[in-house]
Amino acid sequence: MEKQKFGINAKKEENFSEWYQQVIVKGELLDYYDIKGCYIMRPSGQFIWKVIKEWFDKEISKLGVQECYFPMLIPKKALEKEKTHIDDFSPEVAWITQCGGETLQEPVAIRPTSETIMYPSFSKWIQSHRDLPLKLNQWCSVLRWELRGTMPFIRGKEFLWQEGHTAHLNREDADKEVMDILELYYRVFKDLLAVPVIKGMKSENERFAGADYTTSLEAFIPDSGRGVQAATSHSLGTNFSKIFDIKIFNEKADDKKTVDKKISELKVLDGGKMNTSYVQTEEDSNHTFVFQNSWGITTRSIGIAVMIHSDNKGLVLPPKVANIQIVIVPCGISAKTSPEDRKMVMDTCESINKVLVDNNIRSHFDTRDNVSAGYKFNHWEIRGIPLRLEIGPRDIKNNEVCVYIRFSGEKKTLKIHKIASESKYLINCVHEEMYSKAKKRLQEGIKHVETFEEFLKELDNKKIIMAPWCQNNECEENIKKNSTKHDENNKVISTGAKSLCIPFEAEIIEKQQKCVCCGEKAVKKTLFGRSY
Repeated sequence: MEKQKFGINAKKEENFSEWYQQVIVKGELLDYYDIKGCYIMRPSGQFIWKVIKEWFDKEISKLGVQECYFPMLIPKKALEKEKTHIDDFSPEVAWITQCGGETLQEPVAIRPTSETIMYPSFSKWIQSHRDLPLKLNQWCSVLRWELRGTMPFIRGKEFLWQEGHTAHLNREDADKEVMDILELYYRVFKDLLAVPVIKGMKSENERFAGADYTTSLEAFIPDSGRGVQAATSHSLGTNFSKIFDIKIFNEKADDKKTVDKKISELKVLDGGKMNTSYVQTEEDSNHTFVFQNSWGITTRSIGIAVMIHSDNKGLVLPPKVANIQIVIVPCGISAKTSPEDRKMVMDTCESINKVLVDNNIRSHFDTRDNVSAGYKFNHWEIRGIPLRLEIGPRDIKNNEVCVYIRFSGEKKTLKIHKIASESKYLINCVHEEMYSKAKKRLQEGIKHVETFEEFLKELDNKKIIMAPWCQNNECEENIKKNSTKHDENNKVISTGAKSLCIPFEAEIIEKQQKCVCCGEKAVKKTLFGRSY
C-alpha cells in the first residue's frame, strides 16, 4: 500500500493525462495552486528553466541581443491599436477594471504578449538607420485566461517565457535572424532537453496574428499521439512598424523623384506587383518603416521533455538540465556492519561527492539515516535523477562503485580513481541515448499518406501525418472538421487534426500529386496532427 502511495499508480500507456499529472507533482517539478491554470514552479522545475535561460542568454548575446524589462500592464488604447493582432488574443486577455472597490476610468490589460507594450517605445528610440538594429529580449510571465482545459507546463493561464523583439533596416537581415533564432531553439531542445523537433513554417491559419510568416519547432508525444508547438520565431515585416510608426529618415532620398524611382524599380523586380513592405505614403516619402521580428520559448519546453522521456516509475530528467545529476547512496550498511566499515563508506561517499562537485558535476550525497537504502532508491527514481551511485564496503575494497542509470535501468561499475571523468562521459552518453531513442520514436510516429481515408486511420492510431496539401485555408478547416470525433450525443471526444507545420525538409511535391483532402493540386507536403 505504501508503495502505491509513494510511487506512480497510473500507467503512461493507459491513462496518459493522469500519469503525467502524477509524474510532475510526485517528481517535484511543479505543484497545483488555488487558481485553476496557475501552477507553482518547484526548485527542480525552476532549475531546468534557469539552465535554458542561461544557455539562451549567452547565445543571443552573441547576436547583439540585450536584456530589458517592460511593464506587464497595457493601456486599452494601445491594445486596440492593432486590431488584427489582438483579436487573436482577445478571449484570453485579462482586464483590471477595479482598484480598492473603485472602477478604473480606463481599464488596463495584463500582457498576453508584449508587442503593444514595447513598440510605442521603439517608435521613440528609432529615428535613424544608426539606431538599427535594435534587439531586445525579456524574461517574464504572461497571462492568457485560457477558456479551454489547462494542462501543467503545456497550457496554463500564467506561464514563464522569453520574448525577443527586434527591429532591422532591411528584410534580408530580419529574415536571417528569424532562422538564426529558430536554430538556437532547436539546439535548446536537442542539446539540453534531448528532445527531437521538426523545423517548419506555419500555415496561414496557424501563423502568429500580424506576422508575415511564422516559423516553428514541432514536437511529438508518441504516447498521446499529439503534436505540440515547441517554439516560434516570427517575421512581422513592416506590419507593426506601420501601426506604431516605427520608421527612420531616408537621409539619401534627395527628393520625391528619387523615392518614386526606387518604388518603380521594385515594381519591375517584383513582376509588376507592389509588395506592401515597400509602400510609402506621399506625405512620408522620406521615411522607411523598419522590419521587425518577435520570437519566444516557454516553460512548455519542460512539459514536452517530461512527456517524452519519463516512464511508469516517474520522472526521467535529461542530465544536462537536472538539478541533481548524480545522487550518492551508501549501501550495505546494517546493524552488523562494523564501525570501521561504516565510517569507511561514509567517508568515501563524502570524498567522491566532493570530487564530483569540484569537477562541476551536480552531485548530492544522501546522508539520511532514518530511511533505508531501498527507500532512497525509490525516492530519487521518482524524481528522475539521471545517475545513482551505490557505494558499499565491498565496492570500496574493489576500488569501484556501482552506478544505476535512471533512463535505461542499466547498472555499470565505475573506478573510484576515475570517478569524475567516467561520470562526465556517462552523462554525455545518457543524453545521446535519450535523444536517439526519442528521435526513433518521432520517426516511427510520422506516417506518409496520400488519401484522407489513410489520414484518418493513422490519426486514430496516434500518429502524426505527412500528406500533400493544397495550402487552402478552407481546406484546412475541412480537415479539422472532418477529423473531429463525436460520441452518440454529438459531444466532441477527440479534436480534429490541424496543420502543425510545413517542414523545411519535406519531400518535393510531384506534379501529379493531389491534396489529401480536397483533391486539388498539392503545393507542399505538410505535417498534420491532433495537438495540445
